[in-house]
Formats: sequence, structure tokens, C-alpha cells
Amino acid sequence: MSEDPDSPAILIALLPEDGTTLPERLQPMLLGIEEEQIPYRFVPATADSPQTLVGRAYDAAVGSRLSVGVAYDHNQVVVHYKNLEPTEPLFEQPITTVEATRIIGANAARLVKGVPFKLQGQVS
Repeated sequence: MSEDPDSPAILIALLPEDGTTLPERLQPMLLGIEEEQIPYRFVPATADSPQTLVGRAYDAAVGSRLSVGVAYDHNQVVVHYKNLEPTEPLFEQPITTVEATRIIGANAARLVKGVPFKLQGQVS
């Protein structure tokens, strides 16, 4: 995980109730990002944070020097890219399995790298 606030990193928008840490059920997403060797950083929610999941992901993408932002709620993860329309994220993935959650993290990192995305069943 990137510690320098100015360093290039995927930004992950946290929910207000999560404070400064990601829920345990989303830890596989971080492993997916790490296995692609791309840094990430958490962005705590603020009073001006967008209320929608897609809006939070888009704001994270715009704030990221790598142009990729991630947001989540209790049911899904959204990956956004700053060059897309604000209301049209790249991925919206339900939080269902460890594998699916890990793949969404890997695909966020692969967006940065410009390599093909992983499909379900391609965790290795």
C-alpha cells in the first residue's frame, strides 16, 4: 500500500462507517491489486463525498494519479476510470465470492497496467 499521499496509486473510497480501514470481506480485493504490483491508498469519506457509489468511485478516479478509483458498499464494488463518463463506471461487481472480489481488484490494477482483464476462474 502506498503511504505518500502524492504518490501514484489506485484510490479506494472508504465508507464513512468504516473509518480508515477496509472491511474484512474486501481484503481479497487488495490482494488482487497487490498481485498486480500496483499501489493503492484509502480515501476516507468526508462531508463533501458523493453519496452514490458510482459518484464516489468517479471522484476517487479523478483524484488518483493513476486515473483509477474504487468504491464499495455492502453489496458491490465499482471500478471507475477518470476518462469515462461520471455515471458510467468500467466495472460494477457484486460482492459474492472471494474469487470475484479478488478479480475485481486485479482488474482495477490491470486497467492501470493496460493489460487484458481477468475473467472468473483466472485467479492465479
